[in-house]
Amino acid sequence: MQNGKNLHRPRKVAVLLFDAFSNHCLANAVEPLRACNNLTGRNLYEWDYVSLDGRPVTSSSGLTVQTGMALAAHPGGDYLFVVSSYDFQRHGRAATARGLRAARRRFATMAGMDTGSWLIAHAGLAAGRRVTIHWDEADRLAEDFPEAEVDPARVLHDGDLISCGGATTTFELILDLIEAHHGPMLRLEVSTLFMHGETRRGDGLPPGREPEAGVSLMRRRIETPVPVAEIAGELGLSKRAFEERCMARYGLTPRRLYLSTRLREARRMVETTGLSVAEIATRCGYRDASAMTRAFRKEFGIAPRDLRARLRQG
Repeated sequence: MQNGKNLHRPRKVAVLLFDAFSNHCLANAVEPLRACNNLTGRNLYEWDYVSLDGRPVTSSSGLTVQTGMALAAHPGGDYLFVVSSYDFQRHGRAATARGLRAARRRFATMAGMDTGSWLIAHAGLAAGRRVTIHWDEADRLAEDFPEAEVDPARVLHDGDLISCGGATTTFELILDLIEAHHGPMLRLEVSTLFMHGETRRGDGLPPGREPEAGVSLMRRRIETPVPVAEIAGELGLSKRAFEERCMARYGLTPRRLYLSTRLREARRMVETTGLSVAEIATRCGYRDASAMTRAFRKEFGIAPRDLRARLRQG
């Protein structure tokens, strides 16, 4: 949860790019933040693209990004995302190390993405800290910087130093931050937008993924909701076991998760379609519009028609 002091202040992020960075990694770092702003209608996150010298940076696939400033000119903020991918050792120069050490004093948290952890360690900022990196480079990181504690985890949170192992895990890291800042339901909304965690009958589920997979099944059954016990059964769980795992993961019962999932789909339709409220109610599993309106107002503090009118005004 956010504390009161920071409730209305957007979190400031600087994305430090190096030549041969991964487009996929960059997109997974910033698109979920953009989605948060769009979904909530609030400026929750702001980000700048920077490079070590302020010059444009070219990705591994040839996309050129016009960075706004040099790292040294950035005033700092909440997070510095260090995004490098290929040819990362070529960037391990003295100037890079100096720039990262200076930036460490201006940013509350530093994040190594893909091979960014190697550059952070090269700057002497990972001594005695737990870090992860793309699995192809884990041995190299451990050999080059034995003072760092290299962990094969997909995502690592070690206080004010966080890291992840590649493009897909970057998305997971950002989802973790969204949940820490704004709660599990916004995380679910963002992951839903990108179809993250979708599952099909017969897919193998890693341990602990049942609640996320359960929400995926709920999304597929919004217009005609089914009993929670049926969803639990599809996951190979008893109703009680599913309830316990949802409470442990999200602090919400499956019934409450199902309701929130339906109402967030209703809000999406209100915001992005011209469907009537009655039609939206039907598509979200309600027998009449008034019942959905009551639930919608309770969930979001505004009625569907009032939300639509407000959006039209500005």
